[in-house]
Amino acid sequence: MKHANLNVSTHVDNVTVAKIMNKDDFEKATANLKKAVPLMIKHRVSATPTNYALWYTYVDNAIPALNSDMDQVLESYGLCPPAAGEKLYNNYVASKAETNFRELRASVDVLLTEVTSSMTDTIAGTAAFTQMVDKSFDSLARVEDEGLSIEEVMTVVRQLVNESREIRHSTKFLNSQLNNAKGEITNLKEQLVEVQKDALFDSLSSLYNRRAFDRDITALCKANQPMCLVILDIDYFKMFNDEYGHLFGDMVIKSLARRLQLSCQDGVTAYRYGGEEFAMIVPNKSLRMARQFADGLRRAIEKMSIKDRRSSKRIESVTASFGVAEFSKGQSFNALIEKADQQLYDAKRLGRNRVMPL
Repeated sequence: MKHANLNVSTHVDNVTVAKIMNKDDFEKATANLKKAVPLMIKHRVSATPTNYALWYTYVDNAIPALNSDMDQVLESYGLCPPAAGEKLYNNYVASKAETNFRELRASVDVLLTEVTSSMTDTIAGTAAFTQMVDKSFDSLARVEDEGLSIEEVMTVVRQLVNESREIRHSTKFLNSQLNNAKGEITNLKEQLVEVQKDALFDSLSSLYNRRAFDRDITALCKANQPMCLVILDIDYFKMFNDEYGHLFGDMVIKSLARRLQLSCQDGVTAYRYGGEEFAMIVPNKSLRMARQFADGLRRAIEKMSIKDRRSSKRIESVTASFGVAEFSKGQSFNALIEKADQQLYDAKRLGRNRVMPL
């Protein structure tokens, strides 16, 4: 059975709106929307159903933890970056039912079509088998009434045996199809659990992914928010893969990602930019302060110790090079990234395990 291709995205449908309207009377709902919309405009939040639901809940003060986390985001960035908004929505507002069921329904339709086809064939075969059995019983009843010969009786029995084999094969195939469907449905459920996470996060490092980075850096640049961009790259990463294997390379990425995550305070956000390269957005900090932050992180990475499970050898030679760039008002996100990339290139060229600019 072929796996249906899932690409589930979060949305809020009429059911969600109905829940809101059932919870609050019309006046309160209207008042909350009048508060939410101006805030969305102020913080440059795109007008999507998901964002309406998030900001409606925020102004309603229904979930204090959401308001606390949202306030921290707004304090750090002066707006709500798309990835942060999606994460808050997923953590506090979304329910498992609020996913795009169009693709899921298509997947289930595939299962139902295949299983139904098998069941139809089996039912048809069973009906034919039942008719054949009834006919055979009628023939056998004639043995006593009409004195059929032993050869005629054996003909009836052989026909009954052949038909029994066919129906057994048909029911066995149906049972196989049902077992496959069960496994497929289990797989779909697992994918649904992970799909929201996959939309935002890198599966290996558990950091925000490149898609989240692109959306955030674009939004922040358009809003002219003060920030610095840090891009870092693991030194000699290919050597780790070649010498110790790709599984060890994955361990290096996971360990470094955990180190980055621990440093994400005061609004700093970490992303896996691609391969062994990572990006960090440091809001409301000057180039000097962002560089100090990056150098502290460089020293922490330098102290990392990772055990190779194959050889039981402990590796203590993991380092990273950093490029730091400060955003200038009106600058495009591409120009900011290129500037940080150039600094990273200089750090590599000058010997690695350093932060540029000096």
